[in-house]
Amino acid sequence: MYIHWLGKPNCGDRSLVGGKAANLSRLAEAHRVPPGFCLTTQAYDLAMVRVEEAGRSEEGPMPDALREETAIAYRQLAVLCGEAEPGVAVRSSAADEDGAFASFAGQYETYLNVKGVEEVEKAILRCWASARSQRAREYRRQRGLAPEGGRVAVLVQHLVIADASAVAFGVNPVTGQRDEIVITASWGLGESIVGGSVTPDTYVVRKDDVAILSRETGDKGRMTVAVLGGTREVAVPLFLRERPSLEEAQVVEIARLVLDLEEKMSWAVDVECAYRGGQLYLLQCRPVTTV
Repeated sequence: MYIHWLGKPNCGDRSLVGGKAANLSRLAEAHRVPPGFCLTTQAYDLAMVRVEEAGRSEEGPMPDALREETAIAYRQLAVLCGEAEPGVAVRSSAADEDGAFASFAGQYETYLNVKGVEEVEKAILRCWASARSQRAREYRRQRGLAPEGGRVAVLVQHLVIADASAVAFGVNPVTGQRDEIVITASWGLGESIVGGSVTPDTYVVRKDDVAILSRETGDKGRMTVAVLGGTREVAVPLFLRERPSLEEAQVVEIARLVLDLEEKMSWAVDVECAYRGGQLYLLQCRPVTTV
């Protein structure tokens, strides 16, 4: 069994599903986490054995046992989502990723709005390859981790086509204030925020009473949207650029989510979330490692 589902008991073992999937699985019962499944580190091990036996330096093709399980899981996800070929996000979830001292943010590849079994398989192979990249090895070396380690699971999760996305920190990353929550938000998918290609809206919220201390509306010139075959960064319509991407009630809702997650996880959180049709979705939760 090389696949575990978010929210199921066997998806809480970091050594099998990695930090990203384990954290989300733990929180899926109490929060709106998009459904998904994870190819375990054992699946990665099996694929690497095939690579070594073939004497290749790159991954692929996927072993037959994994291809069959992946195809079955994707079809099950389609039923859950009510879509024939749901768009998914395919992300790495390394065994030592999203830990207290190494988040691995940006080190592994992420593929968004992937549709169809064959395309999902290709994205999984690319995620495995990114775990063996020189960039990932150097990141590990700099943080005192074994460069040749990094067994990686891969999370395949239904993609929320977000109206607006946000990244929230349970500590002010600029001042180090631990009694403040900082939220950055923009239109569309969150990749424009994470990638730094947009000047997002920024909100500072006091933890004690969830009062909004300050707000700054950014000139949101770009946004990431889903298109056929993936995503694309496009210009934000002029009437939306200087309009706040979050309502005040949504800012408070995200702040309360951060407080709840910190109580559950017992560490300052770095959260990615999204609004779709007025509903808040939790997409990622990891420890703050930059303060």
